[in-house]
Amino acid sequence: MTHPSDSRAYFFKIDTTIKKIRNALQKRFSDAGFDLTVDQWVVIDHLHRNPGIAQSTLAELTTKDAPTVTRIIDLLAKKGLVERRMAGDDRRKFLVFLTPEGEKLYEQMLPDVVEIRRQGWGNLSDDDYQHFVRIMDEIYNNF
Repeated sequence: MTHPSDSRAYFFKIDTTIKKIRNALQKRFSDAGFDLTVDQWVVIDHLHRNPGIAQSTLAELTTKDAPTVTRIIDLLAKKGLVERRMAGDDRRKFLVFLTPEGEKLYEQMLPDVVEIRRQGWGNLSDDDYQHFVRIMDEIYNNF
């Protein structure tokens, strides 16, 4: 007996959906005049919710590798949106914070992000969301 996923590349469907969302979000950022990539937004969003976290923790939260997070933080620092501060207990460890300019940009961009999320979700219900999260968590945990 064949398993339903044998002939259905569900990961392809997930990947193409993610790309469609990212492209819509990037276009929205560009149209609104925000000089930021989606990956940079993801880092800013996590820093807003978790001020003063270590880069390694930020990498885990964003599911990006450490060199990628370092590059993004470097770019955001050049734009004056984030800053690194030395951790008090470990001189080799840096904590990352949004600057006041970074917080301001976060607040300016959030309505656009929320609107794209709403557009993508359309008329799906809270029940649909619960099923979606359960299914995605199950797939994630299977790996």
